[in-house]
Amino acid sequence: MPILAGQIVTAGQLDRMQPRSYKAAQTAALAGSVSNADVPGCSVTFTTKAPGATVVANIVCDFDPSGALGGLSNCRLAIDGSGVGEYAVYQSAGAIADRQSTPQNYREVVSAAGTHTVKVVASLASNMTLNVYTTLVVTVYEVV
Repeated sequence: MPILAGQIVTAGQLDRMQPRSYKAAQTAALAGSVSNADVPGCSVTFTTKAPGATVVANIVCDFDPSGALGGLSNCRLAIDGSGVGEYAVYQSAGAIADRQSTPQNYREVVSAAGTHTVKVVASLASNMTLNVYTTLVVTVYEVV
């Protein structure tokens, strides 16, 4: 809803116009082989006051192979338990020293007002570790 010329703006409208940012960092290493496992510590919970809030999230996943890998590894954003958008993917060229931080960006809309949880989930091949340098940054923009 736009704010019109001459309109009296309420405190609630101003409060919803202010973006809110959150940051979470991984608290413990996660080792493969796992599928869609929650990344420890990479979770943010927030409450929206109106439906249709936009969630902009950035993840950086720190992949660290410890031996020959059994396939791809990836991280992904999940909102309220559902995976969304693209994956941050890692595939080794074969060397154990191929450690890599892989980023991914998201722009999603939560349709309902209320409490929401945004987290990073990972699927890791055998001999892959997701290190504690993995991070999640979330900014929530509410509609007026």
